[in-house]
Amino acid sequence: MTERLVVGVGLRPSATPEALRKAVETGLRIARVRAGDDAVVTTLATLDVRVEHDAVVEVVALLQVDVRGFAPELLAAQPVSQRSPQAEEALGTPAVAEAAVLALGGDVVVPKTVGDGVTVAVGRLPDLHHHGDVEARAAANLVDLAVNVRPGGPPEWLRDRIVTSLADLGTYPDPAHAVAAVAERHGRRLDEVLLTAGGAEAFTLVARALDPALAAVVHPQFTEPEAALRAANRPVTRVPLTPPYTFDPALVPESADLVMIGNPTNPTSVLHPRDAIAELARPGRVLVVDEAFMDAVPGEPETLTGERLPGLVVVRSLTKTWALAGLRVGYVVGDPAVLAKLAAAQPMWSVSGPALAAAAATAGERAVAEAQRRAVDLEAQREYLIERLARIDGLAVVPGSRAPFVLLRGPIGTGPHALYDGLRARGWLARRGDTFPGLGHGWVRVAVRDRDTTDRFTHDLATLLHPPADTPERP
Repeated sequence: MTERLVVGVGLRPSATPEALRKAVETGLRIARVRAGDDAVVTTLATLDVRVEHDAVVEVVALLQVDVRGFAPELLAAQPVSQRSPQAEEALGTPAVAEAAVLALGGDVVVPKTVGDGVTVAVGRLPDLHHHGDVEARAAANLVDLAVNVRPGGPPEWLRDRIVTSLADLGTYPDPAHAVAAVAERHGRRLDEVLLTAGGAEAFTLVARALDPALAAVVHPQFTEPEAALRAANRPVTRVPLTPPYTFDPALVPESADLVMIGNPTNPTSVLHPRDAIAELARPGRVLVVDEAFMDAVPGEPETLTGERLPGLVVVRSLTKTWALAGLRVGYVVGDPAVLAKLAAAQPMWSVSGPALAAAAATAGERAVAEAQRRAVDLEAQREYLIERLARIDGLAVVPGSRAPFVLLRGPIGTGPHALYDGLRARGWLARRGDTFPGLGHGWVRVAVRDRDTTDRFTHDLATLLHPPADTPERP
């Protein structure tokens, strides 16, 4: 788990290479205490007009890293902890070093190191492409609590519908029937529905088809929306939420013309009020709401799939409730003008025939009723898990969980990966939290399972955190 570090730099025109080098060395020394001695530096970032400054050029060559320059407007949009009116007046941004770390996608580890005419901030880069399935494949001998897909695969009736569709594999897929079924399911017109190869394709289409002046991504949340935006070189600012991770629309910058938020949110399991999210919609702004886990909430009380708001698009996935991760199928409902742009960027025949069959089948009344029953069962299983976790001293659990997982953290000071590694040593695979922007070390996400699994898991977790005095801890 080698950490990747990035260095943000602010400097006056008169700053010397020696002053910058010393400040960078100090910042990295502090950062490695917090992130690990084996942490590597990948990038130095600064104001665009400072990229060719002699001090920057020399330090970049010394560190042998990439250099990135950002416009003051993008730096000014970053949620920095320290603001300087003098810097804003002179440079057009209230901060440079810390803002440059944030603009790169880093979580700030060292907010500011000051030298002679220079400021340095250091951050760690979360791995936005790390997902629970990567660990699950590499740890097949462990009980999987990292992946949120329904255990046991899709129900038999859905398997049968998919198998039946294989007879048409020689025909190019026609989405018309599936689009009509999804439109009826949510009370939408046909032009308000777009089928996609999973929710992840929808985020890629948003990043490629739209050209935002500033994209705001509410974190912590599923990392693919931001990863897609950065891959498309879109300007991004994060809207960081802090425990208990409730959402306030006032946190989103007015200048953001693209906003992306999850509901209920992965990995916090928090369900935001629909009215709070709906406040973000306005002409000239696209609002993308990831509702991949909404069908796991009984009654879906906070869904926006039926709302017609300017720029609103809602992303849904069939992966979780129906155990169709390998089929790659999802859909988007919302503003037809936005959906037309996404469709224009989508490859022909993006969604396969079997995936379309699954989309149509799961939009029917029988499937909706079954999903509701499963959501009720999951709610009871989740509450049982939370009740058992509450008995363990020193364990922090994010309150208000509504998705099929919970987010928790062990005692601070036991090591950045102590909880995750300790669970692995006892046969349990949880989802690391440090790859989600805004979480950092120590957090793990745990999928909801049946009561027997929960009993065994919480017993081992309690033993890990509070080993009996006469029993040595496992290595």
